[in-house]
Order: sequence, then C-alpha cells, then structure tokens
Amino acid sequence: MSGKIVTKANRSNLGLCLDTFQSAGGEWGSPTTKSGRIEDVSADELDNSWKRSCEVLSKTIPPEKIFLLQISDAYKMEPPLVDKPDDGGLRPRSQWSHGYRPLPYDGGYLPVEDFTRAVFKTGFRNWVSVEIFDCKGPEKYRDDMGPFAKKAFESVHALLKQVGDTA
Repeated sequence: MSGKIVTKANRSNLGLCLDTFQSAGGEWGSPTTKSGRIEDVSADELDNSWKRSCEVLSKTIPPEKIFLLQISDAYKMEPPLVDKPDDGGLRPRSQWSHGYRPLPYDGGYLPVEDFTRAVFKTGFRNWVSVEIFDCKGPEKYRDDMGPFAKKAFESVHALLKQVGDTA
C-alpha cells in the first residue's frame, strides 16, 4: 500500500524506509504462537503468501523510491507472548519490536534474507542500517559497543553476501 502511494505521488523527496523486521514480522512471524509464525493459515499458504509478497515488492517498487533499508531479525518467543497487552499497555507485537530484535544471524529466525533479496532485486543499491532492540544485548556486549559494532558490520556483510548481486 505505501509503495503504491509513494509511486503515485511521484515526488522526488518522498520514498520508502523498508524494514526487514516490520515486513517479515508483520507478514510471516508472530510472537504469540509456539511456531513463531502466523497460524491463521496453513504453513504452506503462509510461505506462498510471503514469497508472493516478496516477488511483488521486487517487481513493483522502483529502486529510487527506496530511501533506506533497515535490517534486524527477531527472536522466536519462548514461551510465546500472551495475546493481550502487558501491564504497560503494549500489545505483543510492540513488546516483540521493542526488545527482541537481534542482528541477523544472532539468534533470530525471521526470513530476513528473502526480504533483503527482494529489495535488492528492485535494483536498490543505497543506504542500509541496523535497527536493533536486543534485550539480551547487555549480557552479550556489556558496556562495550566496540564488539557490537564489529558484529553488526559482520552481520550486514554476511547478509549482503548471502543475497548476492540479485539485480
């Protein structure tokens, strides 16, 4: 939907910030199921829908309309979150988004490679950033951001190498 709006508006200063977590987590993943996947449809239907969505993105969004790709993954919630707001009023997807988003290849499970590949198939070759909200970060990295920054670089490099030159 947002891609259609941006394309139709046809303004040079209007574009998309695509996000691996928001897209894969919204269309494929779930913090409230044991499988970690949306379970309203069969696993095959979900996978086919996800693949179609990535294909549509790769064929319909002009690369110049993608201004930024934000990269993160998600932990599969064990146990799954209760499907209601927490005491602070945060719904499960918000709880998941606010604290359970590691770097790719650092314990997550979402199909971030699929989404990243689809974005690069558009011809996009622009800015990528990591957007990490990892509640496990303090135990992994303590107060030293140097090792985290190095791991973030290595993670993005590995992801981009994995999706290859898909144009």
